[in-house]
Amino acid sequence: MRAFLRPLQSFTTRVAQRGFVTAVDAEASTSAAAVTPAAELSVPGKWTPFTQRTGVIARKRGMTALWDKDGRRWPVTVLQLDSLQVIRHSPPPENNTLHSLQLGSSDRPEKTTSRPLLGHFRRAKTAPKYRLQEFQVTADAVLPVGTEIGAGHFVPGQYVDVTATSIGKGFQGVMKRHGFRGLKATHGVSLTHRSAGSTGQHQDPGRVLPGKKMAGHMGVVKRTTQNLLVHRIDLALNLVYVRGAVPGADEAFVAVRDAKKRVAHRAQAGLVRGKDEAEWLGQGVTSLPTPAGTKARAQAEGWPEVVEWAGKQ
Repeated sequence: MRAFLRPLQSFTTRVAQRGFVTAVDAEASTSAAAVTPAAELSVPGKWTPFTQRTGVIARKRGMTALWDKDGRRWPVTVLQLDSLQVIRHSPPPENNTLHSLQLGSSDRPEKTTSRPLLGHFRRAKTAPKYRLQEFQVTADAVLPVGTEIGAGHFVPGQYVDVTATSIGKGFQGVMKRHGFRGLKATHGVSLTHRSAGSTGQHQDPGRVLPGKKMAGHMGVVKRTTQNLLVHRIDLALNLVYVRGAVPGADEAFVAVRDAKKRVAHRAQAGLVRGKDEAEWLGQGVTSLPTPAGTKARAQAEGWPEVVEWAGKQ
């Protein structure tokens, strides 16, 4: 048992020396954090590998291309944060340590908003929104109600996960829906070249097994694309340019979060291995805006309007 305790003790000591909170300490401070006002928790602090920042709701505006400093062309998807504000803050329940932030995106007219929702937005002192979504955050990433989040929430060079509803394709066959090869083009095959082939067995089991890949409706499902690089941000227009394709049609709402694998897991692994803080995230990124990259903070600190990834360091 001592062989297991020694590495754990050295890791706990290393975490304490860096000024981070471990799971044991976080559980002890849960009750105090639950009653602390959100405004007091949202003081700009230092990002840690255990910080879980809020995600954002963005509008997919389309795709274009950008060139890096080496002249390579990269396809990017343009995401816009349209009037993104915090609508509600819910403290963590007794069996959890994570707070919940409800965000609203894209202002909508009051005449098209139901009365219950109008009362909900009036309590938050914000304009009615088209889309609402909740994100779980740690105590050091809580934001006060009414805070407006801008494109500065993300840093060029970091990775993000994007979640959205995929484009509907209607009823499709097995070749398009599941990537089947299909049957032969000649040699006895007539009018069934794109058929699925056999879908069952003989008398035993005498039925088509559940989950069999067959023709059917394709698309309109929730999909997440992981580890997309943030190539550029535009604070003036609230645009975030991410490399690669994003699920969903143009003008659709998408959810953008810090990448679970290449941000949180990578930083925690770097901490365990004793790496320097500047090497936790990689790609020249040393930290992330904490608790968030708000528009007020960007204006107060004089952040540049356009920031582009400088390439691998």
